[in-house]
Amino acid sequence: MFKLTLLISFLFCSLAAVCQKMTPEEYVATYKDIAISEMKRTGVPAAITLAQGILETESGNSDLVKKSNNHFGIKCKSNWNGPSVSHDDDEAGECFRAYADAEESYRDHSDFLKNSQRYAFLFELDPMDYKAWASGLRKAGYATNPKYADKLINFIEKYQLEQYSVAGMLHGITNEEYQTVQTGITPKDILPDMRDDATIKEFKINGLKCLSAPAGTSLLAIATNYNIKLSRLLEINELKKDGILENSQILFLEKKKAEGVNYSVSISKQQSLYDIAQQNGVQFTSLCSFNGLAEDAIVNAGTTIYLQPKTTEINTEQAPLNSVAYHTVEPKEGLYAISKKYGVTVSQLKEWNNLSGDQLQIGQKLKISK
Repeated sequence: MFKLTLLISFLFCSLAAVCQKMTPEEYVATYKDIAISEMKRTGVPAAITLAQGILETESGNSDLVKKSNNHFGIKCKSNWNGPSVSHDDDEAGECFRAYADAEESYRDHSDFLKNSQRYAFLFELDPMDYKAWASGLRKAGYATNPKYADKLINFIEKYQLEQYSVAGMLHGITNEEYQTVQTGITPKDILPDMRDDATIKEFKINGLKCLSAPAGTSLLAIATNYNIKLSRLLEINELKKDGILENSQILFLEKKKAEGVNYSVSISKQQSLYDIAQQNGVQFTSLCSFNGLAEDAIVNAGTTIYLQPKTTEINTEQAPLNSVAYHTVEPKEGLYAISKKYGVTVSQLKEWNNLSGDQLQIGQKLKISK
């Protein structure tokens, strides 16, 4: 009866011609919760599980998964007494395990690794070291493809799957579960900055949501906890690499604005221009442009830093709040380049200067603030 149900389901999908191909992103979105749950139950990293699922099922589109719900290419073996299907792999007509649904397949995959002496050494590895896990699976003979580990690593990095391993470690794991999983780690090692007693504080700067993150905070943990892509978090905060924060800093959860609330700010202590941008909710590139400073500039105490475009036609050291700033158009300079230079939009430039088109004249003076 089980085989008949699977066969009918497969034939219906094929004959109806409505089974659209699933993308890797859709596969991850569909099964990530199961992978996270299995990581909490057994310690198999969710990133590894999802990467294997993508590879073994061709992102949920392989013939094997469609007719058996087998997401990990696990063959019957001598100890398998459950349902099975015949499928061509290394040899024709090999026996593969069949499952009632994906969750059953994921559970059997976790147990397959956890209960086999062959894979026991994997559970002594750091669960966040996906490269070691991928290489370990290949070394233990999970697959015959010599590129198996490289393929898993590529999927994990391309689709940012490590965030789901973090999610598997963030919440709901008790001491008892650690003893059961025996991953070799203790609660204090697991992103202490994201626990209930965290020192992270949420507030607003320049009308934007942000938080104060202490040194040692994992950017991936922040991204996961606040349901935002890691790449997006890095982009918003103009950070060039992920990892662990070496120093405490402000992190924004929304894109920073091109200008600050005030015209300028007086710096009370020596600090980097980047930190000043974060403290005022202003885009770092805009701040560099407003002040004519390099990205790695260190600002001394007593320095005035402009949070809005400044004019060259007035004494900038005594510029009043909301003073109008101007820009003189140079050769080969267009509205787009000027807007980027001052952190404003082309539409704003047109509005402030009553421009109906994009044509500019060399030497023309443009308002670049209101």
